[in-house]
Amino acid sequence: MSKDRLFDEIRDANLNYLLLAQSLIRDDRDAAIYRLGISEELAELLETLSPAQLVKISSSTTLLCRFRYDDRLILDMLVSHTKDKPMARAHAAILGAGRSVEGLV
Repeated sequence: MSKDRLFDEIRDANLNYLLLAQSLIRDDRDAAIYRLGISEELAELLETLSPAQLVKISSSTTLLCRFRYDDRLILDMLVSHTKDKPMARAHAAILGAGRSVEGLV
């Protein structure tokens, strides 16, 4: 994949992520904060961004979103092939909820 194509894909992913985040925040702020793993302050900021601002931010060549579950234990629970998938996923969600919220400051 060429660099230009890669940067185009990153910009598209960034814009889609920002639009999804803004939509989630407007629908249910508390659930969005949990699902996105962001702070209340960042949620407030994202909610107020105009479409032009979203496009400008998404134009970065750096991916704005990241894996929320970045350790092997939680990832293994999410992809577990055990008979008790709902329990493993619930356990992963509980572990994830206990982690500190990170924000862009």
